Amino acid sequence: MSTDDIRNIIEAGKARLGIEFGSTRIKGVLIDPAGNPIAQGDHEWENQLVNNIWTYDLDDVWKGVQDCYANLARDVQEKYGVSLTKLDAIGISAMMHGYLPFDGEGKLLAPFRTWRNTITGEAAQALTARLNFNIPQRWSIAHLYQAILNGEAHVPQIRFLTTLAGYVHWQLSGEKVLGIGDASGMFPIDSSTCDFDGAMIDSFDSLVADKGFPWKLKDILPQVMKAGDCAGRLTEAGAKLLDPSGQLQPGVQMCPPEGDAGTGMTATNSVASCTGNVSAGTSIFAMIVLEKALKKVYPEIDMVTTPTGKPVAMVHCNNGTGDITAWVNLFSEFARIMGVDADKNEIYARLFNKAMEADVDCGGLLAFNYFSGEHITGFEEGRPLFARTPDSRFTLANFMRTQLHAALASLKIGTNILLVEEGVKVNRIYGHGGLFKTKGVGQSILAAALNVPVAVMETAGEGGAWGIAILAGYMADRKQGDTLEEYLTGKIFAGKVGEVIAPQQKDVDSFNDYISRYVEALPIERAAVDHIR
Repeated sequence: MSTDDIRNIIEAGKARLGIEFGSTRIKGVLIDPAGNPIAQGDHEWENQLVNNIWTYDLDDVWKGVQDCYANLARDVQEKYGVSLTKLDAIGISAMMHGYLPFDGEGKLLAPFRTWRNTITGEAAQALTARLNFNIPQRWSIAHLYQAILNGEAHVPQIRFLTTLAGYVHWQLSGEKVLGIGDASGMFPIDSSTCDFDGAMIDSFDSLVADKGFPWKLKDILPQVMKAGDCAGRLTEAGAKLLDPSGQLQPGVQMCPPEGDAGTGMTATNSVASCTGNVSAGTSIFAMIVLEKALKKVYPEIDMVTTPTGKPVAMVHCNNGTGDITAWVNLFSEFARIMGVDADKNEIYARLFNKAMEADVDCGGLLAFNYFSGEHITGFEEGRPLFARTPDSRFTLANFMRTQLHAALASLKIGTNILLVEEGVKVNRIYGHGGLFKTKGVGQSILAAALNVPVAVMETAGEGGAWGIAILAGYMADRKQGDTLEEYLTGKIFAGKVGEVIAPQQKDVDSFNDYISRYVEALPIERAAVDHIR
């Protein structure tokens, strides 16, 4: 498509916008009606540990998204010579889970508690037992029940509980709704009704009935919507929130706000049964769409849904590439003091490629990437840790391979439950996110970790912002009877399978060797948590 063609699409208001709030970056992607990215903008941000709570200030939400949108609009102007004033559709996505309780006036009642917190163990355990359904610590219902158990004064005042994506969508559209995939990380979903599970809602209300709260759970949760539904329109106030310059016109249709898991499935065409994907960023998770129910409840496995409500087994690890980022920042600083003006993306690429020269046993090096707790291995807190013996082969290649193995170690432990113990069928895993930007490296190591072929699309680096833009496009384009699977396969990914890497036995052996040493050394991480303050 020519520059003139794209300019005409933008001027006619036919472009679609997706914005995703990730852990370290807010990213916006503008696409054409065929789903091709045509412009983007971003804004870096970071969570803060305040009073032992991982949080983001809501003021930073709006400063960040405004800067992201302004950068995207600037990209449009520079590339195509036009102003961004009209859009066909908008989608908002964000990190799933967490706790955002509001009163009847829309006032936030407690600081935003993100997915990263591991402070709801008592509540999660009690709810899992009562509902016979795994309730992870990061789920919204676990945060709510823990607040109740703690006797927090704000709980009776709650009139709306939502996620970050749900909050932003509400402010932009006035609608208190949530996509079913994001909703499935708040409270269990009944896939037969595509709504919160009614029997479990009743069970929760009975559990807290003696507290005398002036609300029932259903009353404070958002309305659940599926992909393809129209979830409202950008209001005049919402347009000014997103674009304070006043150029963006209101009235744009908005798709249901989704979580990063749902946008990851969309971005990798992994919404049909026996497909799966791995999203690898600051956190890392695998999603496998199931053919049948699991044999039992596993505390390591979350049951969520696709954006259309199909059941999905999710292995979520709080810690992914964050420690790699920290090391890259250190190497970048060293380059600067040596007088080398090195591009950070180039540093990533060179270090990742160097990892492919490592010894099979990574030289005997070992790392734990735990910035925060990791429920897969039973840690409520984390301490990033690197260890070696006096006779380890401490080379740059071995060091980087160790860091990449560490980023996937917890995921390996969790997915073994599905692939080995449960015998879940998965034909191929699609990878997306920052880990896969360096061609072939993260992809081959993931293939080795899971012993499954891994495909990466050209759009893998676009991640969830592109995925939610595609969901906005699906809503705008949807014809009666079209399924999301048909839309993705027939239009967005038609003829595209991506580059596939099959696991190599030497790499599988290398990862298995690492995992055996990793599991044996978990007491070292425990000692670090207990003794490093």
